Amino acid sequence: MIKILKSLLVLNVILFFNCKKEDISKQIKPNILFILVDDLGYHDLGVTGSVFYETPNIDRLANEGVMFTNGYAASRVCSPSRASIMTGKFTARHGITDWIGAKAGEEWRTRNRHDKLLPADYVRELPKTDITIAEAFKQNGYKTFFAGKWHLGGKSSYPEDHGFDINIGGIEAGSPRGGFFSPWNNPKLKNRKDGENLTMRLAQETVEFIKQNKDSTFFAFLSFYAVHAPIQTTERKWRKYRNKADSLGIMPSGYKMERILPIRQVQDNPIYGGLVETVDDAVGVVLKALKDNGVDENTIVVFTSDNGGVASGDNYSTSNLPLRGGKGYQWEGGIKEPYFIKVPWLKQEGVKTEFPVISTDFYPTLLDLANVPLLPEQHIDGISLKPLLKGEYLKVKRPLYWHYPHYGNQGGDPASIIQENTWKLIHYWEDGHEELYKLPSTEIDELNVISNYPEIAQKMSKKLMNWLNEVGAKYPEKDLEYNINKAEKRHFDIINKKWPSLEKNRLEVLSEDFQPNRNWWKSKLTLD
Repeated sequence: MIKILKSLLVLNVILFFNCKKEDISKQIKPNILFILVDDLGYHDLGVTGSVFYETPNIDRLANEGVMFTNGYAASRVCSPSRASIMTGKFTARHGITDWIGAKAGEEWRTRNRHDKLLPADYVRELPKTDITIAEAFKQNGYKTFFAGKWHLGGKSSYPEDHGFDINIGGIEAGSPRGGFFSPWNNPKLKNRKDGENLTMRLAQETVEFIKQNKDSTFFAFLSFYAVHAPIQTTERKWRKYRNKADSLGIMPSGYKMERILPIRQVQDNPIYGGLVETVDDAVGVVLKALKDNGVDENTIVVFTSDNGGVASGDNYSTSNLPLRGGKGYQWEGGIKEPYFIKVPWLKQEGVKTEFPVISTDFYPTLLDLANVPLLPEQHIDGISLKPLLKGEYLKVKRPLYWHYPHYGNQGGDPASIIQENTWKLIHYWEDGHEELYKLPSTEIDELNVISNYPEIAQKMSKKLMNWLNEVGAKYPEKDLEYNINKAEKRHFDIINKKWPSLEKNRLEVLSEDFQPNRNWWKSKLTLD
C-alpha cells in the first residue's frame, strides 16, 4: 500500500511539473529565432542523408525538435518563397512569382534563350497592404530583428519598412555583393575587418541582438546569404572537403543531361562543402548564444530553406538525388526543403512527421505557439502546425499550390502544380501537357502515371485551374518571334560545349593544386 501511495505521489509530481511547464508557456510569450538558409537542398545536411557535407549543429537542432519530412518551400526560387513566409500567402496570390529582378515579357528575349513563351509579369516588391509576420509580432510587443538576405524590394521596401525594428544587411540584392569575405558592398552592413566571413558576421550580429534583448521578447530572423552563388570558402575548408571527396572516390563524370541543362549527379564540390559547413558553424554560434543568455528554454527555433539546392545553373553546386531537379525545377528537388521546428517546452525530440507542410504555415504556427491572435485573412494559405508539434493528430486536408509562369536560370519549365494527399499534378504552360506522380516518387518520366489515372488527373487539373483564376494568377504568353532553329542551336551548344566545360571545371576544383585566386576570394588577409 505504501509503495502504491509513493508511486501515485511521484506520478502527481511529474504531472504537476509538466502542467506547470505548459502553463508557463501560455503565460510567458516565447522568443522566436527563424533561421533561413538560401538555396539549401533537402539532402544538403547530415540529418537528411548527406554523407559528404558535415552539419553537426543543424543535425542536433533537427533532432531536438520536430522534423517535417514533407516540408516544402512555396516556390522553386527565392523571392516568391520569402514573400510567402512573410505573408502567409501562396505566390500566385501575393503576386511575386519570380525572383525580383528577373526579366519578363518581351524583355526576356534579351536573354537569348529562344524559348517558346514570354514569361508573365510579376510584383516587384513585398506589398505594403500585407501585414507581415514581423509586423504581427511587433504589434504584440515583440522586438523585431532581421539579418542577411532580403530580396523583397529596394528602398522603401526594406525589412524596416515591413515590421523589423533592426535591419542588418537586408537590401534588394539576391546574392552577396562583393562575395562572402569582407570588404563587401552592402550599405546595410559595414565592413569591419578585411577577410571577415559574411555568414559568421550575420550570426554574430544576431548574437549581439539576443544579448541586448534577453530580458525582453524578440522575433529574430536570421537569413543567410549562403549558400547562394557565388560559392566561396577558405583554403582550409576547401582542402578538407577535397580530401574527403578523394577518400570517397572521385567519379570520372559528375553530370547528366536534364531536359534543358546538365544537372549535377554527385555531392563532391569542396567549395560548396566548405560553404555549407560555415553555415553550420554560424548556426552553432547562435544556438550557443541562446543558452549562454538563458533564453534557450523559452525560444522557438525554426530552420528551413527557400528553395531546392542548385544542381543546374549558377554554380551547379550540389546534387539533390534521389529527388529530381533542384532550384528552379518543378520537381521535388526544387521545392522540398529541410523544415525543422523546435519548441523547447513540448519535448518532441527526434519526432518526425510526414504531414505535408509548406512555407505559408510558419506564420500562423508561430503566432499560435506564441499565444498571439491569428490573422486568418492574412495568412490565408497557411495552417497552424501546433497540434502536430504537440504530438496530436491534425485533421486538416488541403491542396498545396505552386505557380511559376517563368523559365528561370536553372532549366525548369513554366508550370503550375497542385499536390493533394499523395498525388502531385504538374501543368506545363508551353503546350498544356500534364504529369501525374504518386508521392513519394523520383519523378522520372517513366513514373508519370497520368495515363493510368486519367480521372484523378482531370479532377486535380480542374481544381488547379479554378484556383489560379480565383486568385488572379498571371500567365506566360506565346512568343510570336520564337525561332526553332535558334532554339535547337542553343540546345546543341549546351550539350556539346557547356556540358564538357562543366565536367572539366568539376575536376579542376577537385585537383590537389586548385587555387581560385591568390587570396582565396579575400579570405586570406595576407598573400603568401
